[in-house]
Amino acid sequence: MQPTGNLFTGIPETIPQEIIEILLKAPGFHLERIISAGQATRMGQWFDQETHEWVVLLSGAAGLLIEGEAQVRVLRPGDYLLIPAHCRHRVEWTDPEHQTVWLALHYQPGKMPGAPGLACPSP
Repeated sequence: MQPTGNLFTGIPETIPQEIIEILLKAPGFHLERIISAGQATRMGQWFDQETHEWVVLLSGAAGLLIEGEAQVRVLRPGDYLLIPAHCRHRVEWTDPEHQTVWLALHYQPGKMPGAPGLACPSP
């Protein structure tokens, strides 16, 4: 049996760059814990991933921009979002005063039974 874990332990006091840890991995998916403290995606850079990404914000706050949307989506603790594969997106900001802890589940399109059909907004 695996030991019990806690998503809020092992977080350093200062976080000069975003921390990404894989918590669970199996064929077709992986689950990450992401810890941010004021970091953002570099100007002009967009994420364009091969996998769908379900993300939930556990603590802190963040602004996420989806290509084709006019407004930044502000995420607070408990907020979640499903980002379709190849839906270009970027993190505009994370809370510089409080650690922002995310969980991100990445999974291959068509590999999760019951997952909804997904579409990205048109740019």
